[in-house]
Amino acid sequence: MISLYISHPSWMHRVPAGLKLLSLMLISITLFPVTYLWGMVIALTLTLALYASVGKPALLQLRLLTPLAPLFLVIFLMQSWSVGWLEASILLLRMLILIMLANLITLTTRMDDMMSAITPLFVPLRIFQIDPKRIAFAVTLLIRFVPVLMAVIQHLMEAWRARGGKKQIWKLAIPLTIQSIRLSDHVAEALAARGGISASPKTRVVHDESR
Repeated sequence: MISLYISHPSWMHRVPAGLKLLSLMLISITLFPVTYLWGMVIALTLTLALYASVGKPALLQLRLLTPLAPLFLVIFLMQSWSVGWLEASILLLRMLILIMLANLITLTTRMDDMMSAITPLFVPLRIFQIDPKRIAFAVTLLIRFVPVLMAVIQHLMEAWRARGGKKQIWKLAIPLTIQSIRLSDHVAEALAARGGISASPKTRVVHDESR
């Protein structure tokens, strides 16, 4: 499982991947100068409305944002101490909205479509003999990996609470690292099986000797 793509059809599934990414960039630029709390609240409400328009499967994916709560709390406390609670609230809402929108794009966009939209951005790298498709694939895979890792964190936290775990969530660092390594190994094996990555020289030697 490389992504949390929702196969349930919706209107947002039919929107081109390039238009989604361009819209996300424009929204990011638009939200940056907003300094009113009510403006951010309206933007958050519209973002939730987008999730609702996609359907229940998209709304259920909002649970993946739960692991970000401790990080948001730390940022809020630090920003409140330095610039005040109002500015801290605006900052967190801006971050939350952009994260939610980026996550919604990954939920409603196939990996191939996202690669096709990103690849033209790396065409100039051909001057340095770099294949733009490989770079686009790496960027797309990174984007897809984020919600998957968030799901892993969510599952670990639920298991931790079910076993009576206390507030020492830092103890989940080791199992999270192990799960991440296992997941990356599975992805690498799947890509190698489909010819997505080349085999290492050592592997080639072993195959040649077996022949």
